[in-house]
Amino acid sequence: MTFSELGLSSALVEACGFAKPTPIQKEAIRPVIEGRDVLGIARTGSGKTAGYVLPILQRLQDTPVSEHREPVVLVLVPTRELADQVSHVVKKYLSALGSSLRCCAVFGGVSINPQMQALGKVDLLVATPGRLLDLVRKNAVRLSSVKTLVLDEADKMLNLGFREEIDQVLACLPQGEGRQTLLFSATASPDLACQLRDPVIVEIAEEEQEGPLIRQVAYAVSEERKGPLLRYLIKHGDLQQVLVFVSSTLAADRVLNKLSKNGISAGVIHSKVSQGARRESLENFKTGEIRVLVATDLLSRGIDIQELPCVINYELPRSPKDYIHRIGRTGRADSPGDAISLITPDERHHFKVIQKKMGERVELLESTEVNLQGY
Repeated sequence: MTFSELGLSSALVEACGFAKPTPIQKEAIRPVIEGRDVLGIARTGSGKTAGYVLPILQRLQDTPVSEHREPVVLVLVPTRELADQVSHVVKKYLSALGSSLRCCAVFGGVSINPQMQALGKVDLLVATPGRLLDLVRKNAVRLSSVKTLVLDEADKMLNLGFREEIDQVLACLPQGEGRQTLLFSATASPDLACQLRDPVIVEIAEEEQEGPLIRQVAYAVSEERKGPLLRYLIKHGDLQQVLVFVSSTLAADRVLNKLSKNGISAGVIHSKVSQGARRESLENFKTGEIRVLVATDLLSRGIDIQELPCVINYELPRSPKDYIHRIGRTGRADSPGDAISLITPDERHHFKVIQKKMGERVELLESTEVNLQGY
């Protein structure tokens, strides 16, 4: 099936530049164009963002936007980085189309004044909930014209950490049956479909996604050998682009410091780093100026780093879902990748729980067989 057969215009097909739709796009694009509520679940790197952006743009092409230029599409995301990324995708398509539609991203960590000015005329608004509510309170934006609401990383957005803010945003939107709601996520939660009206549910099973692209392996390691083992894996394996996940800002800074002292170029992203520094570290990592990016789970959701070859879990996340999102940063868009986890004795039971939730077994190697002298 082609994009044209799914209902996209020839101009939009040319703008997207894809040869063929992915499984999630095949199943989601047409019902989104038709105005249906959709719950889309597929692994990371499966093309979910284009799966909702393209049909939304098709709908806007077919139905001219009114002149007052309040947002008619609202995309809510959990992190600043994902807001930046989604808006970049939308703007790329709009530019290729030569469209007069305007897209804006708003998120915390930067000055609110330029964002208030940018909201003078906007059709598609990408936002983190907290900053959006700040802008609503300042009367910088009205949400009464929103016709399509998207929750990207929906399981995260409807979790306890975001739920109160999401409910406040929902109260600002038009009520009744006229609004389309789209939920997209890599992992399913039992209550997701309950948020929708007569939804089309699209869940792409792993076997429909042309086989697993992520090679998982784990090392059993003592706490004191974990740092040397990380450096051994990077240096001995000649890994040139590695995303290392930790569970806290303190651990992130500590790992960054150790890598730098051992001659490995690295950057860090966590909640205590300024937005400008976060953006710079991510860009330097993507362009290869730094070899390793150390991050908390801020970077486990939705961020697309093309052909990232390796992810290392220096520390396990609390949630099995977060583990899936972490390793999903590699093995994207038909490019295979490695996911390595360093497992201390205290983490072994939790790692078994993660494997059970995933429904697959990960080989556990003994790091005692690795000579870490000099690392």
